[in-house]
Formats: sequence, structure tokens, C-alpha cells
Amino acid sequence: MEAIYEVEVTTGSMTHAGTCDNIFITLIGTHGESKRTKLDSFGKDFKTGMKMKYNVTTKYSLANLLLIRLEKENYMFLPENDWFCSLISVRTPERDVIHFPCYRWMAEGEVIELREAKATKIYEEKYSQLKDHRKNELKLNKQLYQWTEFKTGLPQYSCFEDPLSLPSVVRFSFTKGMVSAFNCSTALDKFKMKKLAKKSDQWAQMEDMKSAFWSTRTTISEYVQLHWMDDEFFGYQLLNGANPMMLRRCTDHPSNFAVTDDMVQPFLGSGTSLNLEMKKGNIFLCDYKRLADLPTRVINGKQQYVAAPLCLLYKNPVGKLLPIAIQLKQQVSEENPVFLPSDSEHDWQLAKIYVRNADCLEHQASFYYLHTHLLAEIFTVSLLRNLPAVHPMYKLMIPHTRYTLQINALIRERFLRNEGVVTQVLTQNSRSLYLLEVKRALSELTYSSLCMPEDTSERGLQSIPNFFYRDDGLRLWDFINDFVRTMVQFYYQSDDDVLQDTELQDWIKEIFVRGFLGQSSTGIPQCFSTVDEVIKFVTMVIFTVSAQHSALKAGQFDYGSWFPNSPGSLKRPPPTSKGSSDKNTMLDTLPDINTSAYIVSVFWLLGKPSADLVPLGQYPMDYFCQTAPQKIIRDYQAELAFLSESIKDRNAGLQVPYTYLCPDWISNSVSI
Repeated sequence: MEAIYEVEVTTGSMTHAGTCDNIFITLIGTHGESKRTKLDSFGKDFKTGMKMKYNVTTKYSLANLLLIRLEKENYMFLPENDWFCSLISVRTPERDVIHFPCYRWMAEGEVIELREAKATKIYEEKYSQLKDHRKNELKLNKQLYQWTEFKTGLPQYSCFEDPLSLPSVVRFSFTKGMVSAFNCSTALDKFKMKKLAKKSDQWAQMEDMKSAFWSTRTTISEYVQLHWMDDEFFGYQLLNGANPMMLRRCTDHPSNFAVTDDMVQPFLGSGTSLNLEMKKGNIFLCDYKRLADLPTRVINGKQQYVAAPLCLLYKNPVGKLLPIAIQLKQQVSEENPVFLPSDSEHDWQLAKIYVRNADCLEHQASFYYLHTHLLAEIFTVSLLRNLPAVHPMYKLMIPHTRYTLQINALIRERFLRNEGVVTQVLTQNSRSLYLLEVKRALSELTYSSLCMPEDTSERGLQSIPNFFYRDDGLRLWDFINDFVRTMVQFYYQSDDDVLQDTELQDWIKEIFVRGFLGQSSTGIPQCFSTVDEVIKFVTMVIFTVSAQHSALKAGQFDYGSWFPNSPGSLKRPPPTSKGSSDKNTMLDTLPDINTSAYIVSVFWLLGKPSADLVPLGQYPMDYFCQTAPQKIIRDYQAELAFLSESIKDRNAGLQVPYTYLCPDWISNSVSI
């Protein structure tokens, strides 16, 4: 008896998602397959955002519908254009409605086979056709998404050096691509800096800097320009600025830091001592040891320099974090003095500038690039290679990989190659030396440092006041963890379910081997034994590529557009004695005019919101299409909305608001 299948096709709503090309469909079931059928309503079928219905007729019921096959062919003489297929829904003769999520671009001559939305683990497969489909999908993906190595000792990343060589399924949307290209080409024009970019002279006076960068203001950057010399603001930035990752509680006097009780006593007050304040938990340290002996470059014919400072800070009785001692090199010597707030104004400010330079370099290489961009790429490539689209953890995590491969390919092409912008204006000599710092940071990277509750505890920062990065981050971690826990437990009822999921085990094993180079000292799992282990790791992945990335990205322009506060390069070596600085020393040390202009343009590019932002917790592409997961997502979204309002209410009463972890402005993925 003839059977009729009602097929509804949804074309994506983004710019240029539609196509005039011919689309064909084949339905595949346990009792055979339909004829290859052209989807044609004798009009414009696949316009942007359109839903169209068609009938596919078979001689008899196909029984259980397993797959649908889509094919795309050029229509007559018209130029070929990609098509974005969002979703195919099929109502069977038995009146069941089955959803087949696609959410990808389809090119000329491409053939796509889609499975229904119901998430399935490998050991749950019943039909040989689906087992083969699963196997073939991963085989093709492993051929497509291959690993490559830049240098021994560095994490591996995807093989795509040219962003345009990426498969269409992981590339930017048209809107995102156009905005990205426009931003890169107009960054210097944005601030009327093209003339500045041609000047290799030194700044003549600080007032010239203020007038040159007047158009780059934000509310926070105005505050930075006014207060960047203040000790109180210096300490505040280490908590809530662009890089809140360096500060940790100091419990023992560092043997290579020549600071003494007598030096800092005036700043601690009477009746106490450095050791006593350490025991009370009031002394904190920023140690930039990874920058020691890092080779530097020549810019405008001038050798650049970098310090590897140690900076000691004191939390005073009213909760303010204040710098009390700075040593600019790692080894104690007579030519490596300890600078103090009681020194001359010029000496003390210059010492803080070297710390701000070191913090800028550590932020860019160790945290912003390694901890978010590079790790996100590792998670993404392993996901695409080891988990098929029907896997529940693929469905959960794939929205958190959006645009990651292309943005990282662009960073390598435009910023990190030897003639790239970043390696032209930062102190490091070249891409290879920039990545030398990344290599050093990787050697100290641990699983616990990527998990915010553990990192906060290990750094001893649980009780320091006015630490909004910690407060917002821990609440976000808890919300993400609760969401992941509910999702994972829905699909994995026992530890045995985890142990027998070979695809999930392959995913984590490849992350450990390719991303963390098989170093067990990192604490990164080599396999999963329990449901709780999966929950923790997936929580870390989602937090890293969303919240952590936002915390390290969004403040770059606010705190760096007044470039003396975050100088990427310094032209003088660290001072070897006190009393040798005057009002001109700072100008002699800070970057030249053209370097300053490039630094600001880079911070503007790196700190911009995504052109088509998908905020944290929003999933416009419904990969699950099931009632239970959809309810879990709605509950999660309600919690994030509550947190957003809570953060906005708090910020209304702050002189310097902390917005970087407000869920409304956090991207789901590393997409810029």
C-alpha cells in the first residue's frame, strides 16, 4: 500500500542562507528507502528563514525511519551558492513526527545524511545501518579535521592554516565574515590613527598621548586614564581588570625576593609585621617568573625589554589591595633593588609600569591565548573527530565550538605569524618566541587551575573583598555545573554507562594526548571512570570557552586603550638602582607613537563583542528536539537571566562596574 511522508524543510534565517539550487531527498528506513525525490513546490522553495512542506511517496511504509539523505545540485545557469539547512521534520504514515537537525551549510555536489534528533550512545545502537553511518561519519571527520604541530612541546591544533580552507560547517556566517574583515581593515581608521601608525618617534609628553587617544574612550577607559598611577587602582586591576589570573595569597617569604620587614613596615602599620600579616592572609604576590630571560625584539631600530617582576601587595584594614614592594628581576642582587611606595614618585611609577607590561604579556600569551583560545580549539577538534553528531555530549557541546576554528586560524594568520601585528608590537621577538612563553605556561598548567572553585582556593583568594571576577565566576560555574549535571545524568544513569562509551573515552584520551601532550602531571583525565568525572570535565570545557574567555577578552580595550596602563613593549631595560628616574624616564621607556597606535587597535579588535553573538545558555540550534532536554535548558536560561539582573543591580552602585561575566554579554563559544 502506498505510503506518504510529509516533509517540512526549514532554511536558516541568517543572511544568504537561502539557495536557488535543486535539493533532493531520500528517506531511509529499516524496510528500504524512498526514491530520490526533488523538493519542488514550483516556486522559490529555499528562501532565507522559509519553512516549506513536501510529500515523499513510497510503495510501502519504510517502518522505522533511520536516516534522510540530502543532495544539492546547481540550478541551470545560475551561480552556485551554499544553502544553510536548519531542520528537516518528517511526519510518517504512522503519524509520528521525527526531527532531523542539520544546522550546517551545504555546497554544490555535497551529500549529507542526517539522523533523528534523539541522542544515542554507541552501545545503544540497534541497526547495522546506523552503526555503519556512525563509523563512516567519524572516519570522514578524522580525515578532515587533522592535528598539526607548530613546535615540540606545544599543544597541537587543527591543520587549517588558511581560514578559507575550513569546511563550510565550521566557518563564519556571511555577516560574521563581513564584519570581521571590515574591523580588521578599519581598526586604525576607527581611532584616526593612520597618521600615528606612520610615526616612529617617541612621545614628547603625556598630554600628547591624551589628545591622540581621546576618541578611544569608554567609561572605564576614562577612569583608567585618570587613576592608572594610583596604588589603589593598581591593586584593583589585578582583581577585576583584563587579567585577574596572576594574584595569589603569599604564605611564605619568597627566597628570591629581597623585601624585608623594615622596608614594608611603614605601609603595614604599627604592631604588626610581614610574617604576621602573611599568617592573617593579608599579603599577596604576583610573580612573573615565566618572563625571565625571554628573548625580545627590536622595534623602530630600538631594542625592547621585559622584566620578570615580583610584586607584593597588602590588603589593608579597609579591604583595599595595595602594592607595597616591587622587585623587577628574579634573582637578588645589588643591581636589582626593591622599589617601595616611599621611593621617589618617578621610581615607584616606573616600577609599576614594568609590572603592568609583564601582566600584559602574561595575559596575552599564557591566559587569553593558551587558557581559552588554544584549549577551545583542542576541545573542538577532538569533539569533531571522536563524537558523532548523534552523541549526547556532541549535542551538548557543539554550540560551544561555534566559529572557534576560524577565529583561531585568523589569529595565527593575522596576529601570530612573524610579520603579524601582535609580534610586531609586543616585546617578544617573533611568533616562535611568543609561543615559547606559551610553552612555559603549558608546563605549569593543571586541571585544577582550569576549574574555578579549585583555582580560587589554591590561590588563596576565597575571602579577599571586592573580587567581582571571583564572585560572578563562581556563581556561573555553579549554574553551568548544575546544568551539565542534569544533562549528563539524563543520558548516563550509572558509571557503567560511562565506562562502556568508547567514543566518549576516545574524546578525552585525544584531549589528554594532543592537547596536554600526555603529561599526567597536569591532572587532566586520561579516561572517564565515573559520571561525576564527566560532569566536572564538561563543566570546565563550557566554562572555559564561554565565561573564562569573556573575563579575559572583554576588558582588554577598557584597560588597554590608555596604553601606558598596559604597555605591550618597553624601550628601556629595568632600572638597576634607585634615584635614576626623572619625569622623562617614563617617556623614554613607553612604546613609540606607531607602536602605541597598533597596541590600541589590537586591543580594540580583540575586545570587541561578536558580530552575531549567541549569549551563554542560548541554543537557537535545537540539536535535541526532545521535551526533557529542552526543559533542562529553559531552567538553565532562567538561572542565567536572574544572575544577569543581579550583576546589573550590583554594578549600578559601583564606581568601576564589573560587566565581563554578565551572562547577557558572554558568548557561548570562543568566537572572537
